[in-house]
Amino acid sequence: MATISLDEFKSEVLEFLDANAEKKPPLKKFEWGEGSDEVSIFDEQDRSEEERTVAAAKKWRAKCFDAGFGWIQGPEQYGGRELSAAHERLYASLEAQYRTPNMAPFGISLGMVAPTILAHAIPEVKDAYLSDLYRGDQIACQLFSEPGAGSDLASLQTRADRDGDEWVVNGQKVWTSNAQFSDIGEIICRTDPELPKHKGLTGFIVNMTAPGVDIRPLRQMTGGASFNEVFFNDVRVPDTHRLGDVNQGWTVALTTLMNERASIGAGVGGGGGLTSSERLAAMLSHFGLADDPVYRNEAAAIYIDFQVAKLTNQRALDKIKAGGLPGPELSIAKLSLTNNLKRLSEFMAGVLGPRILADTGEWGTFAWSKLLCGVPGMRVAGGTDEVMKNIVGERVLGLPKDPGIDSKTPFKDLQVGTQR
Repeated sequence: MATISLDEFKSEVLEFLDANAEKKPPLKKFEWGEGSDEVSIFDEQDRSEEERTVAAAKKWRAKCFDAGFGWIQGPEQYGGRELSAAHERLYASLEAQYRTPNMAPFGISLGMVAPTILAHAIPEVKDAYLSDLYRGDQIACQLFSEPGAGSDLASLQTRADRDGDEWVVNGQKVWTSNAQFSDIGEIICRTDPELPKHKGLTGFIVNMTAPGVDIRPLRQMTGGASFNEVFFNDVRVPDTHRLGDVNQGWTVALTTLMNERASIGAGVGGGGGLTSSERLAAMLSHFGLADDPVYRNEAAAIYIDFQVAKLTNQRALDKIKAGGLPGPELSIAKLSLTNNLKRLSEFMAGVLGPRILADTGEWGTFAWSKLLCGVPGMRVAGGTDEVMKNIVGERVLGLPKDPGIDSKTPFKDLQVGTQR
């Protein structure tokens, strides 16, 4: 497909958006008490609302894909346009000027699973899923975390045993976002327990509606149930749906994890609209803190931190979109996001006091409880803060690795610190 200039592309995009979406009204000065009272990062919906959100997202995604805007940088053979990162940024900036459905249901599908399929699946599987994922006809989830593995993904115990041209999967995954709406899932299983833990893993694409798949919601303290635990009981997966070579699943997992950190870090790296200077200033004015030097300084610092993270993330994403591989810098993006959200939630708790947890009916108060209750989960999602710090220390700063554990030495014989 021939490359078109940015001006030609802009005209094409505007023609499509004008015909299919309503343009947002011009922005005006933010006034406390006007507009939505939702804290969008951790907004929770009931099941019927979730279903409506997914249906609307699928309808819009299909319309964009059919018009040539569903995978702007993607390969032409899968419905992409093979255009540049600049074209994609232009489309995103133009679409943001219109009222369109929330695309959150596709965050994992397109930010994590689809790039892994493109990198590691055989042509047959790419043909089967990539176009459908980018068109929104199918939704994918990520099946990595397990109850007994904690932050150490390589310790996972879900088994996949070969049976001719199929694999039989047994085990449990947990904290799986959007599993209740997913058609397929990317799963990492242990295929050779005799090998060292990083060596005996294999990745697969599994049908989430196959016999033996049991999806159960997990209620969170935010009030929602977007996470799930998923049980696999003799679930059969064709060998054609294997990602990469047998026992080379750690490489597959790293591809997904790096894209996950990019997706999480960039998705709300700018604060999700919560940290606009106008919103923070209006909030401080409303609660009589506009002249308080401590709160003014903290509000400015929060705004700056989010903007720096946003620009840093854009550099990493531009590298990926230019053909580079996700790198350890994405761990910085993930770590900065959780630090910034933690700082924001603590700031809001200080400004609002009990109103952040007691629903007084006052605009702009109780909705922030979702942020306060949701931040601890973000410090685990996509890799814990502790894991991110290790990656940054070892792979970015060049610090020595953590000392390994000698499994042959009894715990009681280990010398820890100075005996007193």
